Amino acid sequence: MALHGKRYRELAKKVDKDRAYSVEEAAALVKELASAKFDETVEAHFRLGIDPRKSDQNVRGTVALPHGTGKTVRVLAITQGDGVAAAEAAGADFVGGTDIIERILGGWMDFDAVVATPDMMAAVGSKLGRVLGPRGLLPNPKAGTVGLDIGGIVRALKAGQIEFRADKTGVVHAPIGKASFSSAQIAENFAALRSAVEAAKPEAARGQYVKTIHVASTMGPSMRIALGAATEA
Repeated sequence: MALHGKRYRELAKKVDKDRAYSVEEAAALVKELASAKFDETVEAHFRLGIDPRKSDQNVRGTVALPHGTGKTVRVLAITQGDGVAAAEAAGADFVGGTDIIERILGGWMDFDAVVATPDMMAAVGSKLGRVLGPRGLLPNPKAGTVGLDIGGIVRALKAGQIEFRADKTGVVHAPIGKASFSSAQIAENFAALRSAVEAAKPEAARGQYVKTIHVASTMGPSMRIALGAATEA
């Protein structure tokens, strides 16, 4: 059985695998090759020179994409007291305390991001750790999803803030927009992500930090970005 269909193979012919593209060239080409019937997500993939098995070489952070991801993020805020009104005023889609924790335990998962105030984290961690953790939804201070300013956290997520982290192979995968975005918007989002990934370099990392960068749409072939030109957006 072929790994890719005829459509993919035809699109892949338009990408020069021996060439490293500038960000602007890649943004234009990824738009051209995104020919699915839905608005494909554009992703960037950074292969890093780290050993993800070592705790002092974990790469994780957040970045506010200047043009957002193109996706409407449904934000759940777990809070109480004054935090309820603050989260609602900031545009949280769902707000609650112990009541909403029980709702999640009952199988409800109609949200894309979860934020919380520190006073709720004991309950969140003990009751929802095994439910939200494997899905990458457990609130975490390092991810910017736990804090006293619950309104500010909600607004940041609604405005396009994303979390990124290196996987077990040392690769960061992150969305940088939709195929419907302009080439300039994709390039500017890429530049913001690249800067954030570079800023997250662990002190223990040795040698070349960013090994390779590729950009691709959901159903399209990937193209390699020229490292020297990666931040020129």
